[in-house]
Amino acid sequence: MVVVVLEEMRIRSLGVIDDAVVELSPGFTAVTGETGAGKTMVVTSLGLLLGGRADPALVRIGAGKAVVEGRVTVPADASAAVRAEEAGAELDDGALLISRTVSAEGRSRAHLGGRSVPVGLLAELADELVAVHGQTDQQGLLKLTRQRQALDRYAGDAVAVPLAKYAEAYRRLRVVRAELDEITTRARERAQEADMLRYGLDEIAGVEPRAGEDTELAEEAERLGHAEALSAAATAAHAALAGDPEDPEGIDAATLVAGAQRALEAVRSHDPALAALADRIGEIGILLGDVAGELAGYADDLDADPLRLAAVEERRAALGALTRKYGEYEKGVAAVLAWAERSAARLTELDGDDERIGELTAERDALRIELGGLAQALTDARTEAAERFAAAVTAELASLAMPHARVSFDIRQTEDPEGVEVGGRTVACGPTGADEVELLLAPHPGAPPRPIAKGASGGELSRVMLAVEVVFAGTDPVPTYLFDEVDAGVGGKAAVEIGRRLARLAKSAQVVVVTHLPQVAAFADRQLLVEKTNDGSVTRSGVKVLEGEDRVRELSRMLAGQEDSQTARAHAEELLAAARADA
Repeated sequence: MVVVVLEEMRIRSLGVIDDAVVELSPGFTAVTGETGAGKTMVVTSLGLLLGGRADPALVRIGAGKAVVEGRVTVPADASAAVRAEEAGAELDDGALLISRTVSAEGRSRAHLGGRSVPVGLLAELADELVAVHGQTDQQGLLKLTRQRQALDRYAGDAVAVPLAKYAEAYRRLRVVRAELDEITTRARERAQEADMLRYGLDEIAGVEPRAGEDTELAEEAERLGHAEALSAAATAAHAALAGDPEDPEGIDAATLVAGAQRALEAVRSHDPALAALADRIGEIGILLGDVAGELAGYADDLDADPLRLAAVEERRAALGALTRKYGEYEKGVAAVLAWAERSAARLTELDGDDERIGELTAERDALRIELGGLAQALTDARTEAAERFAAAVTAELASLAMPHARVSFDIRQTEDPEGVEVGGRTVACGPTGADEVELLLAPHPGAPPRPIAKGASGGELSRVMLAVEVVFAGTDPVPTYLFDEVDAGVGGKAAVEIGRRLARLAKSAQVVVVTHLPQVAAFADRQLLVEKTNDGSVTRSGVKVLEGEDRVRELSRMLAGQEDSQTARAHAEELLAAARADA
């Protein structure tokens, strides 16, 4: 017995539905009703719960917002439950509560297990919970991309594993080719850039700047420019501290300090405090002597040579010229040296173009060989899977009143001299390999296989799509399938066969079908009627479970448009009896 996935939905203020509860069967649920009653709103509601686009036009006129709530049962160890709990959601007695609100202004909010979550999370969970199919999906099946995706999905790891390796190699090949194109097509620009960098580096090398040199030269220039004043100040300070030989009678600081120390030394033995002061004065005398000696040396060493000043200014001018060209004035020589380091690295890169071209060419050729091997592996895996897939779908079509139909795949490649070698031919390749995959249908014996876009009617296309999904259900199942008008363009015996096949699918999954065919609805475990009433001002819709006499009346309406027709009632009862007997 399949675990119930979608138990019920409550829909409020969505389209023509004012407030309705949709109770779903764990098996096959058919949703029926008059045209315009709101059956599509059931599908739309589920789409919102699954993270679909929120359209404010869906909000019922006069309402501020539309709300859809769903209750989904999932095993605690299911990946969907684990992902929901990671997002902060909580399971309610084994059920996951999902809510989606759409305001009339266009704002949309999603809640999962009592926790506000991004709408994208609902879409992420939807991939594991529900497969939705409608008229747009039938049209999608006509696209070659969708047909290849369907085949790859059926093939499973046999395609998925080499496809992952192929995708990585393909991405790297694109990067390598782009770099090769950039190097070769911009060779002239790169050569000009190299010449400019080489000129700048040669100019800097000719000057040979040192880190911090500009600061040192600025200080030296300041000193040389004021040499006389500095010498006079140092000489005067020295005389004040140590005396002037030309003025023997002058009083200097060293003599006065020495006299103070002698005065205290004479009595220091009488008081320790005074002895400490005498020691401190002695230290002052020593310090004065040191400073006086340094002042004398400074005055002697001071260079007042104007030639040296001129040389310093010339050097500063050379460094300034470099700074204006290759650096920032505020940062000085440091910026020039940084530019030189960057430029040297770039020049090495540019000068290595020939070597790099050789490396990239070799890598490109190796990647093309690798891609060719992986593309061949993909072709082989798809060809093998296509045979099994086509046989399975063909067998399903026999159960859908197309006993003589045959489905096959055309797997082909397009020759391209710039492509990769597959099967001895050089063919075009893309992100998913070198194969073009097309689903072909021969609806009856003698008919040549043709693309389903050209060889299938609307009813046949509906059955092909249903057959494809039934095959998927056996290999890559999802808990719930929703079919919206999948039986469009079908009637008579084919409709009965579709109903019977949906009922069989419902033995292993939950199936919800929006249908207008009584032959399909009769096979449902539960039939829901979407009906509307009109009170003269506001249209309201309700959804109710049909049982017994009510179900016979609805099937009669679907058969003949007359609920009380005895002939239609007899036919409806016969349909129900036949469906129960088939079960």
